[in-house]
Amino acid sequence: MLAEYLPILLFLIVAGGIGIALLVIGYLLGPKKPAADKLSPYECGFEAFEDARMKFDVRYYLIAILFIVFDLEIAFMMPWAVVFRDLGIVGLVEMGTFLGLLLIGFVYCWKKGALEWE
Repeated sequence: MLAEYLPILLFLIVAGGIGIALLVIGYLLGPKKPAADKLSPYECGFEAFEDARMKFDVRYYLIAILFIVFDLEIAFMMPWAVVFRDLGIVGLVEMGTFLGLLLIGFVYCWKKGALEWE
């Protein structure tokens, strides 16, 4: 029975060996003293002007929520569409409930002004 796992073990050994080899080669052949420009702080094309612990605008988080809402919607609708005929009316009601919850999240982001970028 353990012989069936031999290809998986070989794959893990080869993948790990390649990963370690690439790290070692990069360390050995890479530059040891980076230039001052490489070590300088950089933010959007100009020098950093504020503390790293500054507060972010809530719109960044709302955009992230919007992305997750639509990403989840597609991730769950594709398999649902494939087996739609087998699920019947129960599957239709459950997907309607799911889409309703996602719509509530979308309306929340819309009301908070996440779709209006200044």
